[in-house]
Amino acid sequence: MSLTLSQRGLDLAGRITAALFGGYALAFGFTAFLTVYLPLSRPDRVVTASLLCFAVWVAAVIYAFAARSAWRAWLWLAVLALLLGLFAYLPTEWRTRP
Repeated sequence: MSLTLSQRGLDLAGRITAALFGGYALAFGFTAFLTVYLPLSRPDRVVTASLLCFAVWVAAVIYAFAARSAWRAWLWLAVLALLLGLFAYLPTEWRTRP
């Protein structure tokens, strides 16, 4: 399927924003999730999760440009970020927050 120049520009802009903002949201959700669920002391969980978030963001950027469409990249990044963030803030009875 051949895309026009304006369609390609919109697709590229969608992928760039998905990589930047969707990747950031996914990295934040991943960091919050690991901060709660890693079986380490709290300072070690925070440091480990914070260091791993850079690898997650890079993977999200790579996926944003490898996905079939910008819409699909946004969808997967948003769903994963939402799920990880939800599970990170869910356990109120444990008195832990990321």
